[in-house]
Amino acid sequence: MGFRPLHDRVLVRRVEAEEKTAGGIIIPDTAKEKPQEGEVVAVGGGLRAENGSINPLDVKAGDKILFGKWSGTEVKLDGEDLLIMKESDILGIVA
Repeated sequence: MGFRPLHDRVLVRRVEAEEKTAGGIIIPDTAKEKPQEGEVVAVGGGLRAENGSINPLDVKAGDKILFGKWSGTEVKLDGEDLLIMKESDILGIVA
């Protein structure tokens, strides 16, 4: 993919939501919520501090992350739905 986010932004691919509940009930597409978990595809170079130095991001490509429900901006790149968000919108890295 020929896209690199700028500064402290991160490009994220959503992880697909489960089709069934733990009890075996199948969830129709209209009732599914968008997942709040994703995989980092690309990261920016980092945020520039007041003294001019660049602070690198804590996440890297390939990390599985959790993010807020309304975080990021949805974009379509190479026919794929992705999210661009600031690193501050990321809640944590899933181990």
